[in-house]
Amino acid sequence: MVTWHAGAVPPDIPIMQVYGFLFTNDGKLLIFKEDETYSLPGGHPEPFDDDIEGTFRREVIEEVNVNIDMPAIVGYRYIDSEYAQVRMAALIKEIGPVQPDPATGRTYERYLVSPEEAIELLNWRDDGEVQVKSAVEVMRSLYGLCNVLR
Repeated sequence: MVTWHAGAVPPDIPIMQVYGFLFTNDGKLLIFKEDETYSLPGGHPEPFDDDIEGTFRREVIEEVNVNIDMPAIVGYRYIDSEYAQVRMAALIKEIGPVQPDPATGRTYERYLVSPEEAIELLNWRDDGEVQVKSAVEVMRSLYGLCNVLR
């Protein structure tokens, strides 16, 4: 069973994944495509990561070569009452050139899309819509991005 929770993960729940929503100043989201699947940048915490913010920043650079402002926690998916999959949001400061992911050697296609398009392309059904809308709300409160997801 998977349940969505807004806010930070309680300290007694292990975090197995950190993925995030990257926004431009005009409210677009950066997603990428691997084979035929669209995804958000992110991955698994590594022992050398200081915290989930460190995991997120590392994965964002590795997968999509993007520099971000201070990331914020959006919420988490609680999987089978065992572990969390964290979702974060951040404002894009700079998009670097496409480069291979050092973990896989693969290069991914990047797309800037509206939040509505992200909901459709990510194809996460109702769970995805709740996550995207939660990320938009976090970005509205932090950066005043009010022209997105009407």
